[in-house]
Amino acid sequence: MREHAPTAGRALALVVCLLLGVSDLGGAVEDDAVAPDRPDVTNSTQTVPPGAVQLETGLEYSRASQADAPAERRLALQGTLRVGVTTRLELRLEGEPLVRLRGSDEDTGPGEWALGLKYRFLDQAEPSWRPSLGLHAFVKLPTAREPIGSGRADVGVLALATWDLPWDLGLDVNAGVAAVGQSHPDGYLIQGLVSASLSKQITERLSGFVELFFASRDRRDGRDNVGFDTGVLFLLTRALAADAAVGTLLGGRGPDYVFRAGLSLRLGR
Repeated sequence: MREHAPTAGRALALVVCLLLGVSDLGGAVEDDAVAPDRPDVTNSTQTVPPGAVQLETGLEYSRASQADAPAERRLALQGTLRVGVTTRLELRLEGEPLVRLRGSDEDTGPGEWALGLKYRFLDQAEPSWRPSLGLHAFVKLPTAREPIGSGRADVGVLALATWDLPWDLGLDVNAGVAAVGQSHPDGYLIQGLVSASLSKQITERLSGFVELFFASRDRRDGRDNVGFDTGVLFLLTRALAADAAVGTLLGGRGPDYVFRAGLSLRLGR
């Protein structure tokens, strides 16, 4: 189940080495540089500036072993559109325009999309251990048929906390609930969601993170999942960033490993 993890780890290590090799190119990056919510699961409280539009795109590949069945391989094109409304509020559209499944179930088609908003209602005081606080509310639209998606609508809300720590460290923590649409029988299942991501500013342009996340079962016959991922974010310019990450499940039912890579672009202010 874990035989491919070392390969993914070597791929991430190569990305880190390449980015370190070019990290001294260019000058300092301004404080208002693009700050994507990808490639980790956890979101920060930071919002897109008013009047700005931020597009975060990427590819995600995962492989999941299955007993007495071919391994499931999933390739998804990911996208998030974030629009700054005020200094504290942004609107969001995020999802997977295209998903390809291979294994016991094979299909290619559009993935799930969600409408949401992020609101930061408290900034971190300086100096203080009190975090910046915010909320992320979302509604997942029933745009993906089975086996790519559930074909049902979900709704959820996450509490967000962000700490700027000494030694160029940062900590983001999310906790919340979602009502996940079910079939056979119809209804909703309440799902708990918790995640924490610790980041480190390595150079002016390069940062890395490690993350733990938990999600209770999203189907009545499902299992709770606990996972880990790690990755890097590199600022190519003030408005453009590249990212890469690898992850795995520590417990539960899901992918043996996941690999993500993408680009994020900010337009406007």
